Formats: sequence, C-alpha cells, structure tokens
Amino acid sequence: MGNQGIFAGVDEAGRGPLAGPVVAAAVIVDDSDFPDSKKISRRIRYALYKKILAEAVAVSVCAVPPYIIDVLDIRKSSLLAMRNAVLGLRISPSFLLVDGRDEIPGLNIPQRAIVGGDDKISAIGAASIVAKVSRDMLMSVYSTVFPQYNFAQHKGYPTKEHYSAIENFGKTILHRFTFRLK
Repeated sequence: MGNQGIFAGVDEAGRGPLAGPVVAAAVIVDDSDFPDSKKISRRIRYALYKKILAEAVAVSVCAVPPYIIDVLDIRKSSLLAMRNAVLGLRISPSFLLVDGRDEIPGLNIPQRAIVGGDDKISAIGAASIVAKVSRDMLMSVYSTVFPQYNFAQHKGYPTKEHYSAIENFGKTILHRFTFRLK
C-alpha cells in the first residue's frame, strides 16, 4: 500500500502547564468525525481515545520532557514532539495537517498549519484527543510518584493547589524551571 493521498492530523497538549511534558500525536484516520479535545468532557474524550486507537490507520505519540523544554523553549519542544510523532507513524503520510501557526521543521512531507485546526479538521481533532489523554495519563502516573502535588487532578497546570504545593514542597524534576511560577 502506497502513501498517496494519506494525510495525518498532528496536534500537541501541554504547552501551558508548569510541570510535565509536552505531548504530541500524529493520527491517520479514515472518515470519522472527531471534535477538538478541549470541547468535550473527560468521559467522552476517553471513549473517543479508545475508539481512535482501535480504528485509526496509524497513531503515534511523542512526549518531550521538561528538561528539554527548559533548554529549547516550549514552542520548539512542541514542534520537536510533533516531528517525532510524525516520524513514529508506521505509515508515512503524503500530507500533514498541523494544528497551530507553525509547520513542523525537518520533515520532507508537504504540510499545512491551521490555526484552530483541532476544531476544523477531524484528523487534527483525533490527534488532539490522543495527545491530551496520553498526557493526562502520564500526569496521573506522575501523581503516584509525587502524591503531594496531586498531578492527577490539575495535570501540572497553574492552579492555586499546584502553586501551594510548589511553595510547600519545592519543585520536582517534572517542573519546567524556565516557566514563571507566579
């Protein structure tokens, strides 16, 4: 099977948190309709995640850890995660639809960046769901390692509870040291 006419949706999750990785997904789906992960409930998002993994032609996920985010910056780290997610697909797509303003550097695949693409293109919506659920699951695991931070609840985002934990216990290796903490 050649890759002619096969396109992948690409998106990331985790640009704004104070802790945890940025996670990107690349997804090749048939004609399913997947919404933006931010516009659906957690329960629906997890159900769609399972459906995508079961029915997608190909799915790849990549996480870039906080220490790399601190070295590169969040924009470059997001693009690195996206690039590696695309390279991890078992089928090489002929075209990429990328959520955001930036095309992914370092790929020899034609692509189009679409601002708000996760709300406009089903394949990008599928990638947004896979990236978000994958990141949420990672943060839940990290919550068992650092229970005092309750990462399972706030996923590393800047909440009152998270700021309080940082104040009381300091930063962990999961924290992005270059991010402003207040």
